[in-house]
Amino acid sequence: MSRRAPLRVVGQPVPRVDAVEKVTGRARYVTDLVLPGMAHAKILRSPYAHARVRRVDTARAGARPGVIAALSGADLTWCDPYFGPAFRDRPVLAIDVARYEGEPVAAVAAVDELTAAEALDLIDVDYEPLPAVSTLEEALAPGAPLVHTGEPLAGHFADLATLRPQPGTNVCHRFQWARGEAAAALAGADLVLEDTFRFPPVQHYAMEPHAALAAWDETGALTVWAGTQNPYSVRVELAKMFGVPLGRIRIVVPHLGGGFGSKTYAKLEPLTAALARATGRPVRLAASAAEAFQTVRRCSARVSVRVGLRRDGTLVGVTCDADYDVGAYADIGPRVVQKGTYTATGPYRVPHVALDARAVYTNTTPGGAFRGFGVPQLAWALESLLDVAADRLGRDPVDLRRQNLLAHGEEFAPGDTPIDGKLEESLGHAAQAIGWTQTGAADRGRGVAAMLKASVAPSVSEAIVRLHADGSVAVLASAVEMGQGTRTVLAQIAAEVLAVPVARVTAVPPDTAITPYDQTTSSSRSTTMTGRAVQMAAEDVREQLFRVAAEHLGVPARELALADGAVVAAAGRLAYPEVLAIRFGMSGGELIGRGVVAPGRTAAPLGGSTPFWEMAAGAAEVSVDEETGAVRVERYVSVADVGRAVNPLLLEGQDEGGVVQGLGHTLLEEMVYEEGHLLNGTLLAYRVPRADDVPRALECRFVENADGSGPFGAKGAGEGSLIPVSPAVANALARLTGVRLRDLPLTPERVWRALRARGSR
Repeated sequence: MSRRAPLRVVGQPVPRVDAVEKVTGRARYVTDLVLPGMAHAKILRSPYAHARVRRVDTARAGARPGVIAALSGADLTWCDPYFGPAFRDRPVLAIDVARYEGEPVAAVAAVDELTAAEALDLIDVDYEPLPAVSTLEEALAPGAPLVHTGEPLAGHFADLATLRPQPGTNVCHRFQWARGEAAAALAGADLVLEDTFRFPPVQHYAMEPHAALAAWDETGALTVWAGTQNPYSVRVELAKMFGVPLGRIRIVVPHLGGGFGSKTYAKLEPLTAALARATGRPVRLAASAAEAFQTVRRCSARVSVRVGLRRDGTLVGVTCDADYDVGAYADIGPRVVQKGTYTATGPYRVPHVALDARAVYTNTTPGGAFRGFGVPQLAWALESLLDVAADRLGRDPVDLRRQNLLAHGEEFAPGDTPIDGKLEESLGHAAQAIGWTQTGAADRGRGVAAMLKASVAPSVSEAIVRLHADGSVAVLASAVEMGQGTRTVLAQIAAEVLAVPVARVTAVPPDTAITPYDQTTSSSRSTTMTGRAVQMAAEDVREQLFRVAAEHLGVPARELALADGAVVAAAGRLAYPEVLAIRFGMSGGELIGRGVVAPGRTAAPLGGSTPFWEMAAGAAEVSVDEETGAVRVERYVSVADVGRAVNPLLLEGQDEGGVVQGLGHTLLEEMVYEEGHLLNGTLLAYRVPRADDVPRALECRFVENADGSGPFGAKGAGEGSLIPVSPAVANALARLTGVRLRDLPLTPERVWRALRARGSR
């Protein structure tokens, strides 16, 4: 009997397993949790972008009735007060120097939030303002004030262990990579184009701001309930800081109200744990929406690209010089820089490449991971310049891209994974859907863009699947559900392998004391990497079922299959409870399967082969009000190469969300600093897309060739749809008006000024 059967659950729009608890309000987030005796924490933040902290007096605050503890950086002598995944350069509370406006300087834990907030006014801080650098130009200028004067300690990621800042400068990391002879190739090219593009600092704007609840027990073990995308990374940070074995630190992740990279790696957890130790009771620290702007943001960038082509349109060489503003502390910025810059040539075949990128400290909110992980900044530049090249060569922009796209199975870089998708198919679908070759309205322009992103590597995911005595299934994995539908997808994968209804599968929320190791819920890797681990664990259980049933039925295991919660053969059928009763001799016990995905380090340029390539194309149709400069995206088509859509409904929601988020930094969003002061760090002043900003026609399509390395041929998705938005919209605007903008966002004022300048020329 063949074990192969048509997919029953995978590929279907299965309703979310967490839908009911969320729409009924039963879902619990960190700020819903209350422990006996719990204290509430508030943070006093620096009003200066750069200042020497000469004295912090918390005595009056500590003496206020209801206050349990008031801490400054000087009080943290009993632990290692620094943390960070790339460099351990970020203090829990400012020590000697505050390096950005909003940096935590002191903290109070009290019986309630109001008391804690009032106690902050009783803290006396003596600041000596210092010169600040709030832009890349200021930070890189000769003799610029230094954000950090010493060399920070290395963080805990192996692929970042060799990072070294450039002494005497604000450069905390430099990444260089080359292939071929780029300078010679450009010198011999028939057309060479060069331009500089800027990408703004933007905030993740998750619906749930950062929050953590920490409690130490009498044995010295620490439990933290955290809104984090990386429970195991947070555990490593806390173990290092407090000198506690990993096994005595437990990170529990309840529901997460959005992340987009803002909740990767430690944020509030170190301070919350320190306050819990100081008070001797549980402490909850919840940031406000305004405080989220002072916690993390996307790295802004200045990108200069040179592109060389032959007369026939063949790309021969690309050089890219990029500066990323990582803010006051490195966070994961160095990895963003090298991972993003590595794919600066996008989805194209370029024989000669020279890439040079710097991570630059400034006195602004630390920059970290954000959906796209450094690629949107570079795709904005390259995809814009390719349209300019098409115009100069008299070529159709779609055809020029098609000519240079990497083919399925083609090498991107020596030692790395070959391209595992069909880029031309994605671009073709996008162009066709937008009506690229058709005549459109005279007052609208069309533009396209494509992208290629490498997932994080090396990367590790583990999963456990438990088949219980009643035939129900539990999936134990540490991928975080933050609105994207991970719990549903993992349940679908296990249900597919074990031939049970999704309703009989429970995906256990991440808890480092229960669920096994998973590197991160980011880089679009959960379905591919964690999902593959779940598939392997479920297959392990399946093989155990076959062994027991084969012996009992007296048939070879190869003649068995699973169907409707039972092992079936030509000679008979055994329901799972019967198989377990045979195995254990009683109505008890369970079969446990384990799956591990750990490709390890390779000869690839970044130390590990790309687990999968994320690929997408976008096409936009725009209109513009020339009197005001307001740009309207009338229609947008997103096409993602996903290998296989495990749940098309969830995937469509992810892609639609990515497109709208991309429209934010394309048209609206920018954190505006003036002399180190953030002018628009509130929900009122910072403009994100509203319902009326969404294109009237928004279409998301998927290319499915089951050619991914994930379960059933799946590949990661969700980030790719965001990346082409900016260049596709700007290319459409340029084709409509003849105006080429190089700075995002494309605000009405910027567009209006460009239109006026065009008229004067």
